[in-house]
Amino acid sequence: MESNHHLSLIKPTVELKNEYLAFYNEWVESKEDMVPWVIQKDPSDFEAMVQFLKGNEQGRNLPEGWVPDSTFWLINQDKRIIGAVNIRHQLTPFLLNRGGHIGYGIRPSERRKGFATKLLSLSLEKARELGIRKALVVCDEENTGSFKTIIYNGGIPDTDFIEEDGNIIKRFWIEL
Repeated sequence: MESNHHLSLIKPTVELKNEYLAFYNEWVESKEDMVPWVIQKDPSDFEAMVQFLKGNEQGRNLPEGWVPDSTFWLINQDKRIIGAVNIRHQLTPFLLNRGGHIGYGIRPSERRKGFATKLLSLSLEKARELGIRKALVVCDEENTGSFKTIIYNGGIPDTDFIEEDGNIIKRFWIEL
């Protein structure tokens, strides 16, 4: 298992284009849902994608009803992208039930190594820096790994949210 103390969060940068494309393509090839949502963004115009993420953080050109958000990549000492996180600066009624403040994901080949726990821990520090005092983190009920990660990072269960299709979203608050 790789050491977790050599991991850090960085803002998206064009300097890591090839590494990010490897990260992105691994998700595509896995055919899994891409989480957080920002990694679903087509990176073929890489500079435009990075500018889009910067714009979101500054609240520029946001779709109606969206809030500013910050995206970070989890990298190791070799600058390999292990995961990504998207932190919403505030909550809308939709995010209060389904999205929470923090959405994160670990690339398929790096799961079950403790990286998600470290990613969420580092993300909570970033959320605190953004002025968030109590973070909402959610996961689908069947996502046992995420459930355990959130609890380990101090998640206090709140009322579940049940989507129209019956999917149960577990909701947790973490004091910062």
